[in-house]
Formats: sequence, C-alpha cells, structure tokens
Amino acid sequence: FFITNVCNLRFIINMDINDTIFNGRNDLHLEQSINDDANLTISKSCQTRVVLEEGSELNFKEVPESGELIQKGREIEDYVNGGDVTVERLREYALSEGGFVNDYLRQRCWPLLIGVPLTGGEPLSSEESLRSHPEYSQVVLDVNRSLKRFPPGVPYSKRVALQGQLTNLILRVITKYPHLRYYQGYHDVAITFLLVVGEDLAFRIMEKLSTHHLRDCMEPTMEKTSHLLNYVYPLVNRVNPRLCTFLDKSGAGTMFCLPWFLTWFGHSLNHYKDVVRLYDFFLASPPLMSLYLTAAIVTYRHEDIFSTECDMASVHCLLSQLPDELPFERLIADAVDLYDSFPPENVEIEVRERARKEKEERERAEEEIRRKVNERKKAVTRLNVRAHLERLVPRSKTQLVLLAFSIAMGLYAYLRGEGAGDFPIR
Repeated sequence: FFITNVCNLRFIINMDINDTIFNGRNDLHLEQSINDDANLTISKSCQTRVVLEEGSELNFKEVPESGELIQKGREIEDYVNGGDVTVERLREYALSEGGFVNDYLRQRCWPLLIGVPLTGGEPLSSEESLRSHPEYSQVVLDVNRSLKRFPPGVPYSKRVALQGQLTNLILRVITKYPHLRYYQGYHDVAITFLLVVGEDLAFRIMEKLSTHHLRDCMEPTMEKTSHLLNYVYPLVNRVNPRLCTFLDKSGAGTMFCLPWFLTWFGHSLNHYKDVVRLYDFFLASPPLMSLYLTAAIVTYRHEDIFSTECDMASVHCLLSQLPDELPFERLIADAVDLYDSFPPENVEIEVRERARKEKEERERAEEEIRRKVNERKKAVTRLNVRAHLERLVPRSKTQLVLLAFSIAMGLYAYLRGEGAGDFPIR
C-alpha cells in the first residue's frame, strides 16, 4: 500500500541535491525535469493519491458453525420466510454474534437490510458504452489484479466470467452516476457482493452504497476522505489518552487505515469469513462505523504499539498489518459502544482542529519543496555553465596550439582590415 502524502514530502525535501540531479537523465533536460518534478510533487501533496498493492491471497476455508450459530441461522431463515421483515430486526441479527451466519442468508438479508429489491432491475448498459467510460482501463487493470480474491479451485473459464461480471458491475454504477469517481479499492468492495449475491443484486447494492455509505470516497478528490480519517485519533483519545499521545508523537498519521476505510477492510483481511462478517456489520451501521472499528482495533492493540519504537516507520508498519486472529466479535461490540458514547458530532471540533493542523503542515512542506526546487535549479545552472566552459577550454597541447593560432590569425585579419582604411585604393 503506497501513499504520497506529507511523509513522502519530507523524504523528498531531505534528499541530497546531487542524488536528485544525477538520476540518469540527459543534462539538457535537467531544468525542465526539475520543474516537472516540483509540480508533480506539490500536486500529489495537495491531493492524496492512493495505490493499493495486490492483496494477499484470500483464505476461503470454512469454519464449522457452532450449535448456537446453527440455531441462529435457522431462526433468521424462519424469520425471513415469514414475510413480515423489518430493518430493525435485521440490524439486530447483523450486529449480534455471527451476523447473518452464512452466505445463503446473506444473499437474502443484505438486500432487505439496505432496502434493495430482490427482483427486477433496469436494462443492461451496452458493452460499447461501458468500454467508452474514461475509467474503463483502470477498472480492468484493478480487476485483473484481484485474482487472489476469488475462491481457489475455480475453473479458468468461470474465473474469467467472474472478472467480466465484476468489470461490468463497476462500470454500470459509475456510468449511471457520472458524478461518482471510481477509486482503487472500490473493486474490493464490489467483488465481495458479487461473490455472495451475484451480478444483478450486487449492482443494486453497489448502486445504493455508492450514493450513501461510500459517497464521500467517490468525490473528485480525496480531500473529504482524508478529512474523515481524522476521526480515528480523537476516538482513540477518548478510550486511551496515553496511546493517542504516543501515536501523535510517532508521526504515523492515519494513512495506515485508509485502505480499511476505502474497502471496508476487504483488501486488508486474509480470511473471507472475516470480510463477510464485517460487511454484515457495516451494512447495518452508519457510514462512519468503519472508522469506529478502526479506533477499536488500534486501542485493542495498545500493548503491541507501546512495545514498538515511537517513530513513523515502525508504528505505521505495525498498524498497517492486521493480525489474522483479531477477535472481531469483541471489536464489533467495542465499536458500537464507542459510537453510542461518542457519536461523530461529539468529536467534530477535534477533527476540524486536526484537519487544520494537517493543512498547515502540508503547506509548510510544499513551501519547503519550492525552496529546495529553486536551489536545485540554481545548482543545475552552475553545472551547465561549467560544462559549457569545459567544452571550450582545450584539453591537449595540440588543441591549445590550434586555439592560439586561430586567435592570432583573427587578430591579424582584424588589424589588417582596420589599417587598410588608412590608404587610398589605387
């Protein structure tokens, strides 16, 4: 997972000037390269660019259901078959231990939970219109990189068909809603719904989520998303002030949890059972609940964090790697309690203050970049002048003699020409 942000700006600022200049480029293009690099760096610092690395292979191993979960599954099935289904009752099932238990019940409950019809739909978009979408190439690239997120043992032909469905599913949503911008990680959300409910229902679910829960992530820039990440530390501070102080001191920031927020943890977890369990939870919760779960995970791992060096690299590395055996049922309960105790409006003032400080730090970093760029340009100018002079100065005795002879002949011709004007022409 790679991020260009203020941390990277500090790295660029501290680079040695000679290392930066002599990077294998032709010296005739150095000055233009510096200008291009400066503009690219500053623009990336203003708008966080997210690039998700290829996810690890997802483990689809099934875990035997306990007697309690088997009984709960039967209860949910009977309830849904009864016909008198309410969203509130479905939320209770989703939030309680085990969620909707299995994918068969998720296929029936997820659409009902968010108000998506189980049948019906609209005409499919033509292949031509989907291929003409500006994001088509990026979507195809991301889908092709998601092979490890499909179940193992799927025949090649079926896997290709699933990839085609995933591509069409994503493009149908962003074609229908042109104001929504595709982001890397969106495909991780879509693939989960595709595997559980199939293409048609997955489209309707993604359509609903893209205009509600995921709407802030689909704006033209990542500014709103970056702002929302600032909720995490104030929530951690409510539970463990000492931990929050440690994290602030380390300078790790909140970029470690960006893929969690963008993909509902779908890109970062190694076990399919954990992914769908969290999707039960998030579908039944307010849009910012993934940030509350993030805060719950961070506070749960306080011992690991305190045993780590208090620096940006160490803390970021630790936090960005989720352990396989996190107690998600406990963490879900902690996140719900945290939301009930400190809803978003309760920490909004702290969030805005953090966002303000972050903006000031970014502006200072950008100004420092401009100063460094100007220094680099001056250094290049000096180097180019020196190189030009070195080409003019003779490097051997023969060249020196020829230069002296040329200068002498030039002076002779000049003086003779000046003197010729003093005599009349005969």
